[in-house]
Amino acid sequence: MKAAVYDKPGPPDVLRYADVPDPVCGPEDVLIAVEAISIEGGDLINRRSTPQQSPWIVGYAAAGTIVAIGEAVSDRAVGQKVTAFSMSGSHAELWAVPASRTWPIPQDLDVIRAAALPIAFGTARHCIVTKGRLNSGETVLIQGAAGGVGLAAVQIARQAGANVIAVASGSERQARLVALGATHVIDRLRHDVVEQVRRLTDGRGADLVVDPVGSTLQTSLDALAPEGRLVFVGNAGGGGLDVDLWSPMQNNQTLHGVFMGSLFERPDVHRTVDELLEAAAQRRLDVVVDRVFPLRDASKAHDHAETAKPFGRVMMTP
Repeated sequence: MKAAVYDKPGPPDVLRYADVPDPVCGPEDVLIAVEAISIEGGDLINRRSTPQQSPWIVGYAAAGTIVAIGEAVSDRAVGQKVTAFSMSGSHAELWAVPASRTWPIPQDLDVIRAAALPIAFGTARHCIVTKGRLNSGETVLIQGAAGGVGLAAVQIARQAGANVIAVASGSERQARLVALGATHVIDRLRHDVVEQVRRLTDGRGADLVVDPVGSTLQTSLDALAPEGRLVFVGNAGGGGLDVDLWSPMQNNQTLHGVFMGSLFERPDVHRTVDELLEAAAQRRLDVVVDRVFPLRDASKAHDHAETAKPFGRVMMTP
């Protein structure tokens, strides 16, 4: 099969399009003929890490049609369309993943958006509902709102009845965020985020902050109301995650770190993704796609995801 592989860590141009052996479908796995690949933030980080072997296929998320099932799998079938999550291997024509990390794609949802949904929306919902305990009428600040998790968080928070303050740059991106549910959008390049949050909340601060960026953690804490909650997930901005914890202690604030990983296999989280897929199929959620590249141009796709400030997910098709 063809795949985008790399032999050493580095920038996007370490990726090359190559022939590699087909993956083996284990007893608890399904083998997917990949039709759409979602480039996740973790893929960009992992590509800069030493590969587990050479060549190595990066990639968390993809969707397609099952072409084989393991002997222990009873709830999936050959010919079924699924979207899937695993820790590597999605940047390829074929992908063997545990059946427990797949979700059937609803009939009215296209495969591109199905591939982009589980990680972004599953993560956003876990941050807002499970860890963030967001209540109707509260104010939530969403950092990196134009990214995959951010766009999902804006929609989920607004549907929960929150006052949504999104952080993004550029007038076009701001207008699109308002259309998706943001009550206010702060241009981080033109305004001080903390000052604007204080102004919009009569000096109190946000009840909940969702931060998928990492490098903005101190700003997120400074914008948080007394007894507020900060949920930080991922590190899209790179760098360290160092913050001053004296103020959060004094203000009785709660910090939650989220790393989804195996959480997607928990029954409650798995069911949540099924519900989110159905909501997207019914057009109650909008899975925003920035651009679609062919898999053979994986290096260009990764470069676009890293440098072009995409609005939504960057996708690939084999």
